[in-house]
Amino acid sequence: MTSETGFDPKLYDRFPTKGPRPTGEKEELERIWCAPKGWQYLTVVNNNYVGLYYVAAAFLFFLLAGSLALFMRVQLALPLNGVLPPETYNQFFTMHGTVMMFLFAVPMVEALGVLLLPQMLAARDLPFPRLSAYAFWAYLIGGLCFFASLFVGLAPDGGWFMYPPLTSTAFSPGINADFWLLGIGFIEISAIAGAIEIIVGVLRTRAPNMTLDKMPIFAWAMLVFAVMIIIGFPAVILATLLLELERALNWPFFDPTRGGDPVLWQHLFWFFGHPEVYIIFLPAAGLVSMMVATLAKTRLVGYRLIVLALLATGFLSFGVWAHHMFTVGIPTISAGFFSAASMAVSVPAGIQVFSWIATLAAGRPQLNAPTLFFVGGIIIFVIGGLTGVMLALVPFDWQAHDTYFIVAHLHYVLIGGMVFPLFAVFYYWTPSMSRNALSERVGRWVFGLMFVGMHLAFLPMHLTGLMGMPRRVYTFLPGRDLEITNLMSTVGAFVFAAGVLLFVVDVARRFRFANEDNAGNIYGAGTLEWLPTGLYSTRSIPVVTSREPLWDDPKLAEDVEEGRYFLPGSVTGRRETIVTSPLRAEPQYLQIMPGPSMWHVWAAVGTAGFFLLLTVQAYTASIVSGVLGLAAMLRWLWETDRPIEVDDADIGAGIRVPTYATGAHTHGWWAMVILLIVIGMIFVMALFSYLYLYGINPSFWIAPPDASWLAPVAGGAAIGSALAWVARHHLAHPKAALWPAPTLLVLAAAVQAVAFWADWHSWRGAGLRPEISGQGATVYALIALQGILVSIGAMMALYVAARNSRGLVTRPANNSFDLTALFIAYTGAQGFIGALVTRLFPGVG
Repeated sequence: MTSETGFDPKLYDRFPTKGPRPTGEKEELERIWCAPKGWQYLTVVNNNYVGLYYVAAAFLFFLLAGSLALFMRVQLALPLNGVLPPETYNQFFTMHGTVMMFLFAVPMVEALGVLLLPQMLAARDLPFPRLSAYAFWAYLIGGLCFFASLFVGLAPDGGWFMYPPLTSTAFSPGINADFWLLGIGFIEISAIAGAIEIIVGVLRTRAPNMTLDKMPIFAWAMLVFAVMIIIGFPAVILATLLLELERALNWPFFDPTRGGDPVLWQHLFWFFGHPEVYIIFLPAAGLVSMMVATLAKTRLVGYRLIVLALLATGFLSFGVWAHHMFTVGIPTISAGFFSAASMAVSVPAGIQVFSWIATLAAGRPQLNAPTLFFVGGIIIFVIGGLTGVMLALVPFDWQAHDTYFIVAHLHYVLIGGMVFPLFAVFYYWTPSMSRNALSERVGRWVFGLMFVGMHLAFLPMHLTGLMGMPRRVYTFLPGRDLEITNLMSTVGAFVFAAGVLLFVVDVARRFRFANEDNAGNIYGAGTLEWLPTGLYSTRSIPVVTSREPLWDDPKLAEDVEEGRYFLPGSVTGRRETIVTSPLRAEPQYLQIMPGPSMWHVWAAVGTAGFFLLLTVQAYTASIVSGVLGLAAMLRWLWETDRPIEVDDADIGAGIRVPTYATGAHTHGWWAMVILLIVIGMIFVMALFSYLYLYGINPSFWIAPPDASWLAPVAGGAAIGSALAWVARHHLAHPKAALWPAPTLLVLAAAVQAVAFWADWHSWRGAGLRPEISGQGATVYALIALQGILVSIGAMMALYVAARNSRGLVTRPANNSFDLTALFIAYTGAQGFIGALVTRLFPGVG
């Protein structure tokens, strides 16, 4: 097999290097990656700290949402109970589901990725440490403000799924629903930022020679998880924007009397919502796959099958969204397809479960807290999976839909597939970051209480649902044989909560953060996160030759700590990591990483303020906050794209790599492409909405503008793309003048702005208004989306021009210039396609 990059794999034979290392290397690393002090804890960007912050914040939201659940169970303990009024119960019910799904589950697995992946991949850090920190602060500030809406009577009360027309202004006239729509849309942006970081980190910052077949299973799981976020979350972002536009501006996306359709919301929401279950499950399954091998003292059975199962789950999960819509009147053939897909998606999960059982059977499992939790999680998850197969049968789903049977199924899947594995993770990986491991004796009590409480709370709910109790009700009538099962569920919820409380007490008593002087590899794992670490991750970055390198090379930890592999010190005097090729992990260049800063914190504050102030209709303050956040973001970016004085550097054993790289193989280019996929998915979902409403209510459609408008709209968008590429190629000519390149970028953005104006003006001239029909609403939504991209493209072009005026645009290539050209080129392509679709359906005028 030939090399991807021309790198000679025989150079790995030079490692480990022999002889003593130069003095002062480790001290230099400790100085550069120094621990924060005082206010620096706010500005820190090390994954050790940001990941720990992230995990703690997500667990806080777990506790808050769980507290709401206890109030709900007290209300439902007895018939006609009066603990919570109906309005308050609806707020608690909505916030419980919303916080658990959006503020706990997905952020928690992203947090574990930020915390553990760099060590598992033997990287210094993830490739965009400030982006991780920005995502955390935006999530924390937005999430706390969102939860605080409960205390001022402004919490949403339309359910965590927010179905219209219940959430339209006719039935929800206050701003409670707006808190959900803008708050969740904003939090999803934070999740997407984390997903971009994870994809690029897994594919581009692995230790040298860690080929795809040597990656830890958790890295595979996080890669699939992040790709699913990139594909699925844009749908809910678009849905929330459309419903907010309907509420704020009376654009009838979901109003059937004006050509909209409330079922459109369900299509958009569940295209995200059902993959969401697997987005939560897959990372937890990846962590279980890593723990089971260690705790059974044997290698994982079926590594390749598990990888294929992860990929298959990610693919199949997007064919299951209408599984939630069997009762809305979808065609029979569609119901049959989604029923079959719902059954098929259980096969990859079954492969993973059987692999874990086989690994336990092949080894000598230890009966400790992590083992108890992940085995208990398997039992609970399998029960939830079996009821899921039952619900995939359309006739049964018709009977059980919107009953407590669904509540029981959902909680069995999520608690067994995510919560119990999460507690296993806490007990298993805490020794890598704390001076003390958590108590095994207390852990057994925690498991026992949670396991018993789980079944006592949710097993009776299956019967409660089959006996006819609907979900989402705040009370029930006496004399219907529902008293005993509801009381059992309430008692079980408190038993489960007692286990969680005992765990919190144990963490407070024993957890003491430590990077170097930690409890260590007490379970004898073989993966790289158990190498000796500091704030710089590993002392040197090893050459990876197997999936369990610590088992296969007992001297690896010693050689790494003595600096006998890549980057034993800082070769440039800055924070560094090695960027490797995506398939075979061959060193490509040295990435200079940014250090602590307040700019990403202010950017997060400004972003959160923009959305939250917009919710309470403080429009002027919202704009000011958004501008300040944008300014902080631009200032943060200004200092991150600068070549250093040294063109290349020796990263160990005489191997030299560049210190600055540009073009399609750089980590920045990959991140921009992923971002454009997100934007593209929002655009595709918007086109789907347009075509869906056209198919549902064609009588509301009017003829598009005259065909003569097609040339300036579509042609202008295409010309803008062409100018962006011409500008990029002009920059590559060293003998040509430099000033035309950024000038062409600004011109490209200007041409696209003219095309955008022509698009808007032509539809106005044709008599289409957004508040009149579903066609008007979706057309103007597409125009608004294009206008946002055109504005961002213009801002980026002016940013590059400003950098050029300061001599910061390098030749023959520059990353800021490349990424701006790529963004503007995409903007033109999207405008071109949007103009064609909206003018060809229903037809050219």
